[in-house]
Amino acid sequence: MSLKSLDIGCGRFKFPGSIGLDIVPLKGVDVVHDLDKFPYPFPSDAFDYIRLSHVVEHIQSVVQTMEEVHRIAKPAALVEIITPHYTDASSWQDPSHRWHLNSWSFNHFSLKSQTNYYSKARFDVEYAEIKLLKLYKYLGFEFLINLQNRNKRYRFLRKFWEHYLCYLIRGKMMVFRLRVLK
Repeated sequence: MSLKSLDIGCGRFKFPGSIGLDIVPLKGVDVVHDLDKFPYPFPSDAFDYIRLSHVVEHIQSVVQTMEEVHRIAKPAALVEIITPHYTDASSWQDPSHRWHLNSWSFNHFSLKSQTNYYSKARFDVEYAEIKLLKLYKYLGFEFLINLQNRNKRYRFLRKFWEHYLCYLIRGKMMVFRLRVLK
């Protein structure tokens, strides 16, 4: 049994073996659709894996998009989101970016979130990895701020970095792995 996967906003770089969804009819795009128009042209509970690589920062509503991802994902599906960290120059230099996110942006959809009443879509944030500029990675900062992915007791390191150091030791990008809860 093969897993059914969807690459939302795939552009020219569609994830191998997936269905490519984008607003522009490029080579590799299987379904042309405006990502700000809902619903997407897929049935509910259709995908085991959904990828959004450098897409979520461009869309009109993160909440509506995540609700639509939740609708078309199967229960327990894996959702991977890759986006710039708000302290990286790439987050601000592209005039089509509407959102500038941090490592807790998708916790909003968690069962534990105190503000999850704005959406019915629920996800478990399994993993939020921060990528730093190469100098800081080689100095070991990337390892330290990602320790919470190995053990939750190190969460204070990420919190300290995000609250006090991220403008000095800038983030580059973030990779989120979310599990769909239904």
